Amino acid sequence: MQVGSVEGRFLKLLVELSGAKRILEFGTFTGYSTLMMASGLPEGGVLYTLDRDEVTNSIARKYFARAPYGSKIRPVLSEAKETMKSIEGPIDLAFIDADKTGYEVYYEEVVGRLLRSGGLVVLDNTLWGGTVTDPVDEDSKAIDAINRKIAKNPRVRGGAPHLCYRVKLARKR
Repeated sequence: MQVGSVEGRFLKLLVELSGAKRILEFGTFTGYSTLMMASGLPEGGVLYTLDRDEVTNSIARKYFARAPYGSKIRPVLSEAKETMKSIEGPIDLAFIDADKTGYEVYYEEVVGRLLRSGGLVVLDNTLWGGTVTDPVDEDSKAIDAINRKIAKNPRVRGGAPHLCYRVKLARKR
């Protein structure tokens, strides 16, 4: 359930290259991806990470406290579908890696309200071990549906196959 070291370094690189200062992560688990992204944040940057699991969240918080950039991390223990409504935008980068059936709700909130124009949306598990090519279970169906939705969105430019998206939004001021 934890992202690997290559993906962790990739996330850090995305933070650095995009100049992200405000990050929203859906799904903390034990905090590896959080730590990697936080390590790429500039001084004054902040990363909100949302998760509902008390056990893994307590493990993550121990590591956050030890990291030299742990003060940039704001862990939130609650249901992301509720908590995300209290996050104020704009954010520069969103990393979605939580319950797969919630991806569409998280994506819509990020793109619809929180993400700055030109910001990045990164989704994990979008190939889901190949099961999205013939989805049978609920997670595979949900991931296939969000992949198809994003592919049809004219405001979104794709990066790696269904992994990283740059979103151009026209915001009313």
